[in-house]
Amino acid sequence: MPRAIVLTNPTSGKGRGARMRYEALPRFHGAGWRTTSLTGRDADEALDLARAAAAEEPDALVVCGGDGMVNLGLQAVAGTGVPLGILAAGTGNDFARSLDLPLRDGPAAAARVIHGTARTVDLARVGGRYFGCVLAAGFDAVVNERANRMRWPKGQMRYNLATLAELPVLRPLRYVLELDGVERQVEATLVAVGNGPSFGGGLRITHGAELDDGLLDVVVVKPLTRRELIRTYPKLFDGSHVTHPQYERHRVRRVSVASSGIVGYADGERFGPLPLTVESVPGALQVMA
Repeated sequence: MPRAIVLTNPTSGKGRGARMRYEALPRFHGAGWRTTSLTGRDADEALDLARAAAAEEPDALVVCGGDGMVNLGLQAVAGTGVPLGILAAGTGNDFARSLDLPLRDGPAAAARVIHGTARTVDLARVGGRYFGCVLAAGFDAVVNERANRMRWPKGQMRYNLATLAELPVLRPLRYVLELDGVERQVEATLVAVGNGPSFGGGLRITHGAELDDGLLDVVVVKPLTRRELIRTYPKLFDGSHVTHPQYERHRVRRVSVASSGIVGYADGERFGPLPLTVESVPGALQVMA
């Protein structure tokens, strides 16, 4: 009898995480799976629970929540061979999007775990910490840092207001990049490092990035005016921004990104101030897809 350990962020998606768990569990039971349901009181406890769960070697560690909960699951199962299952209940769900998994649909997501097969994909690693989607290290990271300091409003509107607050002070940033050992200095509006293609709920900033090619996609968007940035933003949803003359893309196995005063964010989580070094870890994850 297969076994799934289900770790949930019940507050994800304004309570959608708890609802999806209750929708999904009967599907597992009906298919003959045993389940153990866990909820951490905070992120640190949830990570401890995830690591302990992975050590039990279940048939799947299933995370129910948004990209933050998926990122937590990555830390627990990367390199262990324990497959990760995803019940995508968040606002962005970018890692689930990159795998074409059901979004905000508990029964369908559970069915994908039950009837799917494990796919081997790469992860990106900063020090000892993994991410699956995109490391933001420019204007987008500045917005994220401001939004994290705001207590109101909740959800996507907080990031919209943070963007509006940062636009008037938009300025080019000076970067030192080391791309597979080759140093380059550049002025840019943003630099993003992608293991997958999107962040922010489907913004395909690293359009063309593949999860199983053993490479990172480093995107540099050279200086844009406020008007150009606003005009280009909608193109991120379909990847058509790649034709912009200020866009460039590099495919590397390892990159170091340095810029004064910038904090890097990956999978929506704070990874720390630059400089940061990112390396591709081929085949690090088994995911039920």
